[in-house]
Amino acid sequence: MKRICLLLIIATLITACSKTDKNIDNNGDEDNKEIPRLDEEHLVEEEELDDIKKMIDNMTLDEKIGQLLIIGLDGPKVDEHIERMVKDYKIGGFILFKHNIVDEEQALSLLNSLKSLNSQNPIPLFLSIDEEGGRVSRLPNSFTKLPPAEKVGRRGDKAISLEYGTIIGKRVKALGFNVNFAPVLDVNSNPNNPVIGDRAFGSDKSKVITHGLRVMEGIKEEGILAVVKHFPGHGDTHIDSHIELPIIEKELDELKELELTPFKEAIKKGVDGIMVAHILFPKLDSEYPSTLSNKIIEGLLRNELGFEGLIFSDDMTMGAIVENFSIEEAAVKFLKAGGDVLLICHGYENHLKVIERIKEEILEGRLTEEEIDEKTYRIIKTKKKYGFEDNIIDKIDLELLNSKSKKLLDRIDKKVNP
Repeated sequence: MKRICLLLIIATLITACSKTDKNIDNNGDEDNKEIPRLDEEHLVEEEELDDIKKMIDNMTLDEKIGQLLIIGLDGPKVDEHIERMVKDYKIGGFILFKHNIVDEEQALSLLNSLKSLNSQNPIPLFLSIDEEGGRVSRLPNSFTKLPPAEKVGRRGDKAISLEYGTIIGKRVKALGFNVNFAPVLDVNSNPNNPVIGDRAFGSDKSKVITHGLRVMEGIKEEGILAVVKHFPGHGDTHIDSHIELPIIEKELDELKELELTPFKEAIKKGVDGIMVAHILFPKLDSEYPSTLSNKIIEGLLRNELGFEGLIFSDDMTMGAIVENFSIEEAAVKFLKAGGDVLLICHGYENHLKVIERIKEEILEGRLTEEEIDEKTYRIIKTKKKYGFEDNIIDKIDLELLNSKSKKLLDRIDKKVNP
């Protein structure tokens, strides 16, 4: 009898231990959950990754190179050159500026035309814009004007900042854009800065982090790829990189204390795109500006900060680059440094120069096709993650968008409660 009782006690203890192992989480609390296992969602993700690899294996070298570029248009409609870039070079995407946009109907039609041209390509286009609010706005004048980031940061309301990002996302999405080069995560630490100023959320890093990341989240919530800028930080420059190359004489430790903090936090929050600035940081790399620097892109951004998303160049036709390098030389250096997507915003001849030079570098073994495959993989993976498709949009409800914008303006100006 004693032996039977002992066996029953042992059996009970074993059962209890088994249940405890199943139901206790990492903090030792019961939550009635089973041990985590590979579920259907993970399996689907793995299948998608395999599909991307298969897709890349079936792409020509020209098609892979095409994916690495986002290019600009000369005017407000598709021309022969743009048609050729889509059909022959399978270009990765486009960026529109004010000179490309007349009004909302024309912008909608232009983006629809680009998507139609790309309809035979299984990889959708990046359709991008710089829509920050304030003075950097490319949308038609019929859209209610939003205040600059500095005013949003000064308002100091997280919910308003999130809504600001959501409204920006809705506006660009309504026209057919899927990438927005915003928000600015620079800390406006230099009052003499000619290019950042009120584009930043403030001169205090905590304000930039708090409100910049809320805006980023709002844009992302609308299914728009938010590309934060300008890494490693443009806030302490006194020269406009559109004209010439700025220099920031700061040690890495100093950058970690200020400029890098918003980008570090954005990476923690899952940002999928970061734009690199054309700035020389001699204490980090005495030879090359950030955009062309392996030490800054691969060493700092990829390895030290752990960023795994897409790295975009700032416009490679800006003065900081073309006054110091040939555009094709700079484009190759950006790719070799670890960058993924080149912005070639102006000059049709530049598109062809860059494409031909990249191909030459690969064929002569100075840039490997494996490196190009890695970049192409990240690009396609991101397009799939966001569910980008070249779908035609029939109309835009501008009245509704402007109504939402005006309500937000009232909240920013404290005329109404949230």
